Amino acid sequence: MQSAAPSGLFPSRPRRPTFREPHPVRVPAVAAGAVLTLAWQVLVALFATSMRGLFLLMVMAVVVASVVAGLLLRFGDRGAAVGVAVAAALGGSVTAGIAAARWLTLGWPL
Repeated sequence: MQSAAPSGLFPSRPRRPTFREPHPVRVPAVAAGAVLTLAWQVLVALFATSMRGLFLLMVMAVVVASVVAGLLLRFGDRGAAVGVAVAAALGGSVTAGIAAARWLTLGWPL
């Protein structure tokens, strides 16, 4: 059974307004931001010649990606900003995990 619009015979309260996100986050934008950030981090990691170099370059890459995510959040596509931020956090976590594993097995890596 479908409810019909009020006829006006009986007074009713006005309908509640429907608020929608003006710029919704879309999955393709999130995926594109994550893939491009992953490619950025792999490219930066290829320049490393030692564990110390890898760690420092990845910290730099994560900082740059975080700044880009902030700029995208403010001025660009928020979906891409989410993808960049998630991929940057994941890359930083993986790098910290690799450094911790090396520290536990071979000694202080930095």
